[in-house]
Amino acid sequence: MTDAFSFAVSATDGEARRGTIATPRGEIRTPAFMPVGTAGTVKAMLPEQVRQAGADIVLGNTYHLMLRPGAERVARLGGLHRMMNWERPILTDSGGFQVMSLSGLRKIDERGVTFQSHIDGSRHELSPERSIEIQGLLGSDIQMQLDECVKLPCSDEIAEKAMHLSLRWAERCRVAFGEQPGRAMFGIVQGGAVERLRVESARELTRLDLKGYAIGGLAVGEPQAVMLSMIEAVMPHLPAAKPRYLMGVGTPDDIVEAVRRGVDMFDCVMPTRAGRHGQAYTRYGRLNLRNAVHADDPRPLDPASACPAANTYSRAYLHHLVRAGEILGMVLLTWANIWYYQDLMAGLRKAIEEGRLSDHIASVKADWIRGAPPGPRASCRSEAADGDAILALSDGTVRRGI
Repeated sequence: MTDAFSFAVSATDGEARRGTIATPRGEIRTPAFMPVGTAGTVKAMLPEQVRQAGADIVLGNTYHLMLRPGAERVARLGGLHRMMNWERPILTDSGGFQVMSLSGLRKIDERGVTFQSHIDGSRHELSPERSIEIQGLLGSDIQMQLDECVKLPCSDEIAEKAMHLSLRWAERCRVAFGEQPGRAMFGIVQGGAVERLRVESARELTRLDLKGYAIGGLAVGEPQAVMLSMIEAVMPHLPAAKPRYLMGVGTPDDIVEAVRRGVDMFDCVMPTRAGRHGQAYTRYGRLNLRNAVHADDPRPLDPASACPAANTYSRAYLHHLVRAGEILGMVLLTWANIWYYQDLMAGLRKAIEEGRLSDHIASVKADWIRGAPPGPRASCRSEAADGDAILALSDGTVRRGI
């Protein structure tokens, strides 16, 4: 344990890095995937299950928590860590991405954002200073600057205007954050899908000498090739001694390709949201447990997994739970998905340490494509009819698993 916030790289393989972020609340092993705890909970999961799966840090959402139960209330109750019974590190986003989605309910100007609550229509103001204040009241260990996140595709003019506004807001956030021993504030690189804007944003942010840097405004509908090209453009202009965080990403394939390019931190609602909708991420690819092919399948999701949800319950039972709308189905699939994502990160960390990342990624992708051995009824159904494990690979091809 340490009283300071620091980051150290212990191994590299090409551009990929194996590192450790040290905080007073514990170490974060990187590359790291942060489960999303939007409203102070990783949906359908107990905090101890999240930790048992291997997560070192979770993410909380400034926008949702400021509206309900309110940042001041959380502070009075001892902070977000105590309230949600999670004593490990927490990163809070700034609220900028959620405000972007309220296009019909918000107004952006130099001061900040004025918006209507999606809950009750009440009006609120979120300035850079207020965003940092809220995150401080929540007690998060890593706080994000307020930024303007544009939807892609957009014009270069719109992307440039939002990028410069985000830079000005970053400076105000840095002043508002001040010096908080043991905590960190990260800046966010913006610029849409325009390389020169991304490079300018990265260069200007580094002048602020922040504790870490995120790449925002990606994974919002653009092709994977565009996302990866923006990462490649930005990386040379971010400090090698600071953590790099790709916000809102993503699919397992997005993650392994971003790790290959030097990204250290990720978050995404995908594993929890998929679990609530009958989808399971496994080393065999993504499975749709709603499909009838699983109705008589006695196999677990993955007998080699250490996750009880993945190695104990049959696919037939999970199919039944999903089709019946039982809450337990959502719980088990979310548990299996969070565990799979953490296993994926552990495998990437180990491969970087051993200097075999490319071979490891090739093996992981081969398993996704090959899928599991056929189940009891697999020979009676066509692959196309199954609809399971559709996987978009980085080379643009689309393959199926099971």
